[in-house]
Amino acid sequence: MQQFFLGETSGAGIGTIGRMDEDDDSDEAASSGGLGLRKIIHVDMDAFYASVEQRDDPALRGKPVAVGGASGRGVVAAASYEARKFGVRSAMPSLRAKQLCPELVFVKPRFDAYRAVSQAIRAIFRSFTPHVEPLSLDEAYLDVTEDLRGIGSATRIAELIRARIRAETQLTASAGVSYNKFLAKLASDQNKPDGICVIRPGEGARFVAGLPVRRFHGVGPRGAEKMARLGIETGADLAAKDIAFLKANFGSFADYLFRAARGIDLRPVRANRKRKSLGGERTFFNDISSGNALHATLDDIAEIVWGRIEEAQAKGRTVTLKLRTSDFKTITRARSLPQYVSGREEFFATGHALLDEVLPLPLPVRLMGLTLSALEGDRNAEPKPDTAQLSLL
Repeated sequence: MQQFFLGETSGAGIGTIGRMDEDDDSDEAASSGGLGLRKIIHVDMDAFYASVEQRDDPALRGKPVAVGGASGRGVVAAASYEARKFGVRSAMPSLRAKQLCPELVFVKPRFDAYRAVSQAIRAIFRSFTPHVEPLSLDEAYLDVTEDLRGIGSATRIAELIRARIRAETQLTASAGVSYNKFLAKLASDQNKPDGICVIRPGEGARFVAGLPVRRFHGVGPRGAEKMARLGIETGADLAAKDIAFLKANFGSFADYLFRAARGIDLRPVRANRKRKSLGGERTFFNDISSGNALHATLDDIAEIVWGRIEEAQAKGRTVTLKLRTSDFKTITRARSLPQYVSGREEFFATGHALLDEVLPLPLPVRLMGLTLSALEGDRNAEPKPDTAQLSLL
């Protein structure tokens, strides 16, 4: 087991597709601790999909494994740690992954198996606290300010949870322990795999100061490049900038950056959050102007997003395409269907139809995203007759 240290590790791989899931923020009653000091744990399973496949098939153990399609249009949904040593990352086109690691073994995703393991893990969480906010099948926030067993120590609870996950699922998990969600999530990634990191009260600002800004959620490759041009490469550099400077250069993102640089996050853990959308977006290193290249990239993004839709067993009616051009202007196109999207083919086809509507574009594209919304269970999601196409600019 790896222990806590203050320092830095590499951030998420370049080219990953960030989540665009949207949730209803109205239900905060499930949080505990009020505005006082909270005890928050973020648990993140290690290479979850790939680890489940290696657990269930002994022939895959110790080998570089990618969960996803091996075809020309396939995308890596998850990679084992053996594969990551070669540079293979989630959201990477399968052909590129195979070039980096010729011995890579592709396995088709089995979401039923992943959901079953996830349910067992969540049962472990809820044996310690009812305040569990799942982010996906393989990660969740827990508020243990007042735990069910009266243990009192968030660090001890995190260790007990990790031990039970290992014993009951034969898988490993990493955990971050801190006094808010932002820090707990950063901490869970600090000592992966199979590690724990604790950021105690009074340590948050110092911890964040030593991190590259690329580790901050929401700061993509191009955002990090822009910050570097402004002399901002670490949390300490960011904390040295006043709010006026940040607003002048980052607009509405400034408030988040100002708080993050100081390790501040007042969001509660919401156990009963209502998901409004599922999606993903990718910021490119090099802007894309070719229509064919944009369509190929849309396939990559749609593949990952559809996996998240299947993972969540979600149904939705509205598909939204988001594009950000090189001048940082955002273009969105959305189409609401009379019934829920019937499957992968309709989701892909709708996304490509939306892209065709805006081509050719006046400027190259630096970011692309695709989202499914009007989800089943959303009070605004019931199908309506004669639904018109939406254009949101």
